This record gives sequence, C-alpha cells and structure tokens, in this order.
Amino acid sequence: MRWENLTVESGSGSGPADAALFGADAVTTRTFDSPEFRGITFHEIRARSIINRVPGASRMPFEWTVNPYRGCTHACVYCFARKTHSYLDLDTGLGFDSQIVVKVNAPELLRRQLGSRRWLGEHIAMGTNVDCYQRAEGRYRLMPGILTALRDHANPFSILTKGTLILRDLDLLVEASQVTDVGVSVSVGFTDPDLWRTVEPGTPAPERRLDVVRALGEHGIGCGVLMAPVLPFLSDDPAQLRATVRAIAASGATSVTPLVLHLQPGAREWYMAWLGHHHPHLVHRYERLYAEGAYAPKWYQRRVTRQVHDLAQEYGMGPTRAGMPRRIPAPVPAGHGAETPEPVQLTLL
Repeated sequence: MRWENLTVESGSGSGPADAALFGADAVTTRTFDSPEFRGITFHEIRARSIINRVPGASRMPFEWTVNPYRGCTHACVYCFARKTHSYLDLDTGLGFDSQIVVKVNAPELLRRQLGSRRWLGEHIAMGTNVDCYQRAEGRYRLMPGILTALRDHANPFSILTKGTLILRDLDLLVEASQVTDVGVSVSVGFTDPDLWRTVEPGTPAPERRLDVVRALGEHGIGCGVLMAPVLPFLSDDPAQLRATVRAIAASGATSVTPLVLHLQPGAREWYMAWLGHHHPHLVHRYERLYAEGAYAPKWYQRRVTRQVHDLAQEYGMGPTRAGMPRRIPAPVPAGHGAETPEPVQLTLL
C-alpha cells in the first residue's frame, strides 16, 4: 500500500503530494470479528491536517471540507470518490468498500486548527467525499468530537449523508444550530427497494433516510434532500420520479435537488461492470449516453431537472425563500458551459 503517495487533500489536488499526509509508521491496521464489520479492514492513521481546501479548479460550491474517513462501507456502485483509493494503490472496486482509512485524531486536530489565528471561521462541508456517518462511525465515534469542536468555535458547517447514525448526534446538531449556521442534507436518489439493494447495498433503506429528514425537522433542523443520483433508464421513468419526489415531500424536506449520475474514472469501470451483470441490455445505451465523458448530455440533465421541478411544485414545493436553512447546492458538472442549467433547489412552501 503506497501510503507515501497519498494525495494531500489540503494541497492542490493536481497529483501525488510532495510529502505524505502521514507517515507509514503511523498506520495501524485492524479487523473486527463482528457481523457488521466482517470482511472490512480498517487502517487507523494520525492525520497531519484535517481541514482540506477544495482544489481551485473544482466547481464545488464550498471551499473547505473535513473528511474523517477514506473509503466507504456504503458500497454505492456509482460513488465518484472511488478514484481516490487508487492513490493508495488500493482497488477502486471492492477495495474502496472494504479498506477504510480512519483518521483517528480528527476531532482533536480539528479543534486545534479551528483555534488557529490563521483560520477565519469559514463554512466547512462534510460528507462530500465519503459519508462521515458510514458504518465505521458506529465503531470509531469521530463525529461527536468533530461536532463539539465546531459548536464550541461557532463555526458554520453542513453535512451530506445517507446514514441514519446522524440521529445519534441530534443533540449536538441542535446545540450547534443555536450558535452558528448548520445545514443538513440527506441523499435519496430513488425509492425503488430492488434497485437500492443492488446499487447501494451498504446503506440504510431510502425510507429510513427519509425518517431522518422527519426527525431532524421535528427538532427544528431543516433538512434538504439531494435526489442523487438519478440513474438513466433505471430510476428516471416519470412514475419513478413521481414516487421519489412524493416521498421526499411527505418527509417534510425543506429542499430537493436532483442530480443525474456522473461516471468519473474509477467509478465508471465499477458501475459499468455492475450494469453488465444486472442490466446487460442497458450497457450500449449507457455507452452512447456517456460517450462524451463523465456527464450525461445537457439535454438529458435539463429534462430530469424540469420533471423534478414540476413534480415538486405539484406536491407543494417551490423556489427557495429567504431565511430558509442553507444547504449544499449540487455542483455544476465539469466541462459544461454556461448554457448548462443549474440544478434546481426547491423548498416546501
């Protein structure tokens, strides 16, 4: 495993770092003999930095992130972060799902960096690379310390997750929301149970994620839904979109943002292999749709956005109003010009 070639997330992101994020002698490898962690290997490291600057070329709508884990037991076949495992000479398929890097000193390191005179208290996004509430968090419990540090420094933050484990930290989220800007979004791309079991096998069921939206709302924390990914020819049928938007609206979500599947290197190979096994008749259609690169054509993205917009209005959702909680907006796909429509964020009226 090439720990020394790990890309420094706080650097330019343009290639392998000049210096490792941590030394190989600081790595402890563990396995746990319990059903929920069977087949998973954890690599515990002491990171040198935890607040990461998003590369300048990125179209992400935030500048700073915190990622306490690398790799993800959610095992979503489409996950764009799979490519990052190749920097460690790890497999971007099963390796990404089962070889998890844990930054065990993340809470203490974050507290120190938040207290630095150089830190200006800017917004920090979490869950934008891999999920900070994946199964590993149940074992390592890094997020309570992270949230406590953010609360104590009144530092604004947002979380994107598929994990129901976030409800464990509900009290901390409420406390933080009383002193700073807190945004939470849950990812639910579709509600089809059969599709969920094969595409997102390590995640809580979509209805359980929507229960999280309800619970957060009941405690005064408005929660948006990132309707992502919309899977071409698998979850984009008008009836499927209707069912998903209807369920999102019924959960009390403050917003819904549709985002069509994109297939970056690393994720593309794994997803297409899955597609060939489960839906071989769709392989050629995908090859045509994604012939120009990682992103679906603009006309297709516009069509999905328009359909979700219309359905959201039908179910009592409309444009964002002033004073609504801030959410993580969906990024504009790279390589698309000004004509590409921005993903539409919709809120309950």
